[in-house]
Amino acid sequence: LLQPSWFASEFGMNRVVDAPKTTASVDESRQLVDLLNSKDEAGGTLLQRLHRDALTRFCFGYLGRIEEAEDAVQEIFLKVVQATTVPEHFRPWLYKVARNHCLKCAQRMRGRDGQIQQPSQIPEAMTGQLTRLVNNEAQARMAEAFAALSDDQREVLRLRYAENLSRGEIAEVLDMTESLVKSRLFEGLKKLREVAARLESR
Repeated sequence: LLQPSWFASEFGMNRVVDAPKTTASVDESRQLVDLLNSKDEAGGTLLQRLHRDALTRFCFGYLGRIEEAEDAVQEIFLKVVQATTVPEHFRPWLYKVARNHCLKCAQRMRGRDGQIQQPSQIPEAMTGQLTRLVNNEAQARMAEAFAALSDDQREVLRLRYAENLSRGEIAEVLDMTESLVKSRLFEGLKKLREVAARLESR
């Protein structure tokens, strides 16, 4: 899959870059929604197969501990299978449920531990994407540059480049306008380039 052409023009790139492949095909996503809405046990099995790994990575980005992320995913899946109605536009809805759950978990962890252990590196799925976008910085420098971003910037970049959500889907997940998503993506990538350039010159 290729990034849509608007990406190249928006961010001043002279070429498009590869995007991570989506986890589920359109037919599988429709089947999943049908199974979940009919309360078929096969829906839970398909949900695990299609989305467990991606959601574990996503939750780790908020919680910083793989054990906490894995527990969160199982709790999120329980919420999904117990939902009265699962929307056709499933993926952004799933990530919105996951994000809200992780934010509550993070708040509990702060109260319990004083602070959350931050992930030591950026999601593996983002490494190739974002290193190319900041002139092929090494992964170690990329991790340091990524850590320099604001939480809001990191969040939209993870949703876009690790989870491959569109700007419209990200807007749904974060309850904000698509124009604000575009702005945060632009500013996040700009800061990545700036920080990477400083690290390169050290």
